[in-house]
Amino acid sequence: QVRLVESGGGLVQAGGSLRVSCAASGLTFSGYTMGWFRQAPGKEREIVATVSYSGGTTYYADSVKGRFTISRDNAKNTMYLEMNSLNPEDTAVYYCAASPYGGRWLRRELEYVYWGQGTQVTVSR
Repeated sequence: QVRLVESGGGLVQAGGSLRVSCAASGLTFSGYTMGWFRQAPGKEREIVATVSYSGGTTYYADSVKGRFTISRDNAKNTMYLEMNSLNPEDTAVYYCAASPYGGRWLRRELEYVYWGQGTQVTVSR
């Protein structure tokens, strides 16, 4: 059974930092492109960042470029999202997802086959 479990969300003040993690089990982690999505209240879920199988290639949404860093540790079956200079517009539930595809920026939800339950990130003014 595949499980993706996010952790590390919470409440942070604007300008602060937070790191969320995604622990994977039940799959060959290094064989999946991993991605972070987020969904703010009243909005559709959107891509945040993705990381390739080896971690060597990353992609970011324009809204987080330069502030967020995605990474993975295949030895620990874990993916991370380091978030800096947070602002209230970053408030959302953050989801990790796994895709069997690669070689391009996987921005669409339908390209991902496994999803975590989400972790709430709230940025106060």
